[in-house]
Amino acid sequence: MTTTYDVHSPSFMTGDEFQIPTFRLLQQDGTLFEGAEAPELDKEKALRIYRAMLVTRVLDERMLAAQRQGRLSFYMQCTGEEAAVIGATAALDDADMIMAQYREQGALAYRGFTYDEFMNQLFGNELDYGKGRQMPIHYGSRKLHYMTISSPLATQIPQATGYAYGQKMAGEGHCTITFFGEGAASEGDFHAALNMASVHKVPVIFFCRNNGYAISTPATEQFAADGIAPRAFGYRMHVIRVDGNDILAVYRATQEARAIAVEQNEPVLIEAMTYRLAAHSSSDDPSGYRSRKEEEAWREKDPILRMQRWLLDRQWWSEEEEKDLQESLRREVLETMKRAEKRPPPPLESLVTDVYADVTPALQRQLDALKTHIRKYPDAYPKGASSLDPDVSVSSDAAKASDDQEGA
Repeated sequence: MTTTYDVHSPSFMTGDEFQIPTFRLLQQDGTLFEGAEAPELDKEKALRIYRAMLVTRVLDERMLAAQRQGRLSFYMQCTGEEAAVIGATAALDDADMIMAQYREQGALAYRGFTYDEFMNQLFGNELDYGKGRQMPIHYGSRKLHYMTISSPLATQIPQATGYAYGQKMAGEGHCTITFFGEGAASEGDFHAALNMASVHKVPVIFFCRNNGYAISTPATEQFAADGIAPRAFGYRMHVIRVDGNDILAVYRATQEARAIAVEQNEPVLIEAMTYRLAAHSSSDDPSGYRSRKEEEAWREKDPILRMQRWLLDRQWWSEEEEKDLQESLRREVLETMKRAEKRPPPPLESLVTDVYADVTPALQRQLDALKTHIRKYPDAYPKGASSLDPDVSVSSDAAKASDDQEGA
């Protein structure tokens, strides 16, 4: 249905008639803006949020270093975007579904994903929930309502609409949130998802982390409009733009968005204006497309520092507690990483399970052929050979090479 009115001379519009403000509550010094009112947030929950932010930052620092040492093949950091991810997650019910892109490890940290669970996935060992079938940072947790991450960009966005439709039908008062970057909003899946969500009126929150770059492409070269938020008008959708480095504003905005989604069965688009202080991934060098001066300007807007100052101002936190927690988290990361990299890989049989109730004859033949090949060339596959036959004879050189790769 189209709502319109008549005019009798050509009248074109560009969208400049609509100006979307940015919702902010917390200044960088940890005090509220004049006239701003903090959301209801008790000390226990505030500290849960802050701890998750520190857990994520420490994990990112240590695991990027591990990748540089050759212990991991790949890593992606959330650094600089912790408030956007964790603030939004904290505003949800813990049973709401999260469909992430690949920079939302903070959401898992907030919901209680342990360092062991992170490490098992990163190293793809026998305790990895994905059984080593995914590259690092592709987390998933059924118990924490966090859908396993997929590598293709933006596929989770229409999936979120579909899942939310199921939640609407179930009528249990839950919603789905899907995170993505402004680069992913250029994919066709984004538009299909928003249109479907609006037409079918489902409880889904589309959360765009606008961090200024799609890998090396700046936002100015991605779209001509004023960010992602105005696109909501084309789908008659509720929308808000928020300071993505302001933990209180993100929390409050997502609270309100969840109420709209669950109580009215209406989708909501949130655009969080933030910045990734790290590279796009461990394979990227941002010095080739952005300046040190730009990075330093955003480093002064660090969302963790902003929340820390707010907590200190309320006397809910102290510098001594900060030092103790930072030290304990770093120690825990290192200890957990050492445990995870010593664990063996998933059993070879797991390659062909979890698809069919019973392994098909064709898959069984392929598995048998693989075992024969490994037994014929044990030196080329020392871990696989020892997994198949613990007493297999593997040359000392091959065993040493395997150990060196594991402990590099």
